[in-house]
Amino acid sequence: MARLAGLDYIFAICLITSFLDAYGMGANDVANSFSTSVSSRSLSFRQAIFAAAICEFLGAILVGARVASTIKDSIIPLSNFPTVGFQMLGFACISAGSASFQLFATRLGMPVSATHTVIGAVVGVGIASGGAQSVNWQWDGVGQVFAAWGIAPAISGIFASIIFLITKYGILKRKNSTTIAFYAAPAYFFVVAAILTMSIIWKGASTVKVDELSTGVLVGSIFGAGGGVALLSILFFLPYVHCQVVKKDYTVKIWHIFLGPLLWFRQPPADANDSTLAVPDYYKGHREEDWSHLDARYKNPDEVQAAEDGRSESHKSVDAGRNSNSSNRHPSQLAEEVEKRCQTTDFTGRPPKPYYHPIEGAWIEPWNIYIMLRYNLLPFLGYYLFGGLRTNIHEMQKSGSEKTQAKIRDMHAQATQYDNNTEHTFSFMQVMSACVASFSHGSNDVSNAIAPLAAVYHCWSTSEYSGEKSEVPVWVIAFGGIGIVIGLATYGWKLMSVLGNRLTLHSPSRGFSMELGASVTVILASQFGIPVSSTQSITGATIGVSCCSGTWRTTNWKSLAFFFYGWCITLPLAGIVSGCLFGIIANAPSFINV
Repeated sequence: MARLAGLDYIFAICLITSFLDAYGMGANDVANSFSTSVSSRSLSFRQAIFAAAICEFLGAILVGARVASTIKDSIIPLSNFPTVGFQMLGFACISAGSASFQLFATRLGMPVSATHTVIGAVVGVGIASGGAQSVNWQWDGVGQVFAAWGIAPAISGIFASIIFLITKYGILKRKNSTTIAFYAAPAYFFVVAAILTMSIIWKGASTVKVDELSTGVLVGSIFGAGGGVALLSILFFLPYVHCQVVKKDYTVKIWHIFLGPLLWFRQPPADANDSTLAVPDYYKGHREEDWSHLDARYKNPDEVQAAEDGRSESHKSVDAGRNSNSSNRHPSQLAEEVEKRCQTTDFTGRPPKPYYHPIEGAWIEPWNIYIMLRYNLLPFLGYYLFGGLRTNIHEMQKSGSEKTQAKIRDMHAQATQYDNNTEHTFSFMQVMSACVASFSHGSNDVSNAIAPLAAVYHCWSTSEYSGEKSEVPVWVIAFGGIGIVIGLATYGWKLMSVLGNRLTLHSPSRGFSMELGASVTVILASQFGIPVSSTQSITGATIGVSCCSGTWRTTNWKSLAFFFYGWCITLPLAGIVSGCLFGIIANAPSFINV
């Protein structure tokens, strides 16, 4: 049948809202997943963006869901929509409501579940279109969502705690922890690869028909992947780490890992010793001496006040120079000032906003137009589009008032800091677990953002109803994957700034346990058909590891309460936005016929 040409505008609007929904998912859901790797310094923020761009996109394209659940788990019946046009409108409102709440929650620094946001939007449209009685509130509908608030964090917290306790007492607290970690690494790689393979098969690879595979094929795939990765770790990983940790070779680069066994014969520089930092400092910024500036304010108040007065006068002079007539300065001077400001970041970790250059005379004058475009518009566009790439996540997680910084310092002081070389061994396993979890997330959860678009596209292009399951074109999946990556790159810093070390002290061994515990939870939940959230799973895993790192004071319980509050308001707020939007449009009078 021909497309619904009269409803082209609904399809166009849904394209925009679906992109914003995917954008919000990348800035919130994916940023939450990668915050542990960034906070532990296993990955930099830019490396996390690069890894997510590859894994999320490939997961969505290669093994992503080709069939999206458009009536999410049969929450509302198709009978709620009397015409195809009404169904198009309903799913467009679902997309708009989900996108609105995702962006709202991200702006507040509130980690929420993308899956539950879409479900809330579906419930809102269902109530607006057929009443509350038309919504499936039973266990096989909305009931599972409420149960998941407690199930996902609890199960992931238990598994992450078990993994961390085994690592803690088996390796980290041992006298020769680095040597033990070195020899135990292949076994860890085997377990991690096997578990993550199960995660891809049972949750991520929607195009793989697991029921059609025999037990032997499944077991062979899982153990084969684990054994293969363990063998690769022996051939390539151990020689590389040996050069860094034992030989103190600070000249070895990450690409040297491909030399494999040849690294055993690599000679370190003559000046290589314990003082040369061959591995990253994973506890940088979290030791007691790194918070000395807080104590200085109380020990030398006169000196601190004098320094503040000096900075104040300096800022006044700088502002006076900036407020001088911009039209009297040469373009090279303006460009130099912009460049200097772009190379600095303020104490919060965010790059400073560009300075607005005033103009004199009419704005239509060629010189003023040049100033507005070159030194006002372009810098501000660059700040909002690419400023996130220059954000220092670790400084943001430590920023705040003196009282807030003191609380973070005291919280970190309660957590034990282990040998840095031992932690370095777990950083590679954490990166692997983060990338595979991202691949699984992209292959499965991208459908949450593009399911409404898939339904609208089906209705619009065929003039037929979209059933409970709707075929998803590849371009729609790619569209959602691109939105997720852009969301993480441009706005993912917002959520990462309130997670990670602001919730508890992170390190590679802790982050590895968190991510693996969350992956195990997702595997079990997918087997039992419980729609758990990756956001809630990683949060529960973080709390579980935190409680095993020291005392109960190692956790920021106030932030955790705020996150739980966000989970509670996800369904009602997303539902209110989508439901009200649908009700207003669907019941609006036709001004043509009035």
